Amino acid sequence: MRSYEEIFDIAAARKGGAEALEALIDKPLPAAELLKIPEDRWLSQFTKSIFQAGFNWKVIEAKWDGFEAAFSGFDVNRVAFFNDEEFDALLTNKAVVRNGTKLRSVIDNAIFIQEMREDGGISKVIAEWPSTEYISLLELLKKRGSRLGGFAAGYSLRFQGKDSFLLSQDVTARLIAEGVIDKPATSKTAMRAVQAAFNTWMEQSGRGLTEISRTLAMSV
Repeated sequence: MRSYEEIFDIAAARKGGAEALEALIDKPLPAAELLKIPEDRWLSQFTKSIFQAGFNWKVIEAKWDGFEAAFSGFDVNRVAFFNDEEFDALLTNKAVVRNGTKLRSVIDNAIFIQEMREDGGISKVIAEWPSTEYISLLELLKKRGSRLGGFAAGYSLRFQGKDSFLLSQDVTARLIAEGVIDKPATSKTAMRAVQAAFNTWMEQSGRGLTEISRTLAMSV
C-alpha cells in the first residue's frame, strides 16, 4: 500500500499540481459546528439521500420545496406522529416522489432521531464519533435507521460536514490498486480493511477521512 504522500503526488500530477489539488480537497466541519445542526436538518438530509438513491438527483432537488412542505419542515416530533390519513395523503401528493417505502422511511427515521436523544441527540452522537471507527457509525445508522444502508448514510454524513469517506467508484478503484480490497467493499471484513487503510493514512498525514477520501478519488 502506497503512503498517503505518494497517493497525494499521483493526484496532484493529475490535477495540475499540489496547490490546485489542495483547492479541490474538501474539509469537514469541526465537531462544534456539527453539534449546532438541528434535528430537522438531519431528517431532511437523510430523506434527500434516500430519495436520491436510484432517482435522478435533479428531479429530487426540483421537488425539494414540496418535500419540506409535505413533512412540515421535517419537524421530528411532528413527522414521528404522522397518522395513517396523513401518510395516505403523501401517496397522492404530486409535490413529492410518491414511493411508499421511501416515504415511510421518513417517519421511521424521525422516530430513530427521537430515540437518539437518550444518547445526547443525533448531532452529539455524530459529532463525537471518532473517525478511526467511522464504519461503526455507518453500521449504527444502517441498523437503527431506515433505508440508511448503501450510500444514503455516507452521502448524508458528507453533505452535513461529518469527517467521512465515500466508497465511490474512483475511491474503490484506488483501494483496489493499493491492495486494500479486491472488489467493492460490501462485507464487514472488507469494510474493516478499508477502515484500517484510512487509519494508516490519517496517522501518516494528519488529515481526516474526508480529505483522504477526496485525494484517493482524484488520484484515479
